[in-house]
Amino acid sequence: MFNLLSWWYSAGWADFLHRSGATLANLMDFFSIDLLFKTLFSPFRQISAGSAKSASLDVKFRMFIDRLVSRFIGAIVRTFVIIAGILCIGVVAIINLAFIILWPALPLLPVAGIILTILGVAF
Repeated sequence: MFNLLSWWYSAGWADFLHRSGATLANLMDFFSIDLLFKTLFSPFRQISAGSAKSASLDVKFRMFIDRLVSRFIGAIVRTFVIIAGILCIGVVAIINLAFIILWPALPLLPVAGIILTILGVAF
């Protein structure tokens, strides 16, 4: 029992902190929010309308509208991904913080449960 408690309050807690940080780092890498902000108004999926070196005015205008629509769609998609990423990272950070705070008390919960049962406390 002593070995378990000594691991719990030293190496176990440090390992949990390390894994929590790695989880957040993986989520931040997965969503790449900074990259999404940098490319917010880039064309969606890098779709290009082509070049208009010797095209007529009508074709140039159509290509301009195509690029504009593609950038607008790209901005909408990237905005939703940024919002989803911030929400996911925030939720995981809050859950990890709660576990980090509760980590020291978890081995004491069975003892508290036994004491409350003996005292007749019911939920």
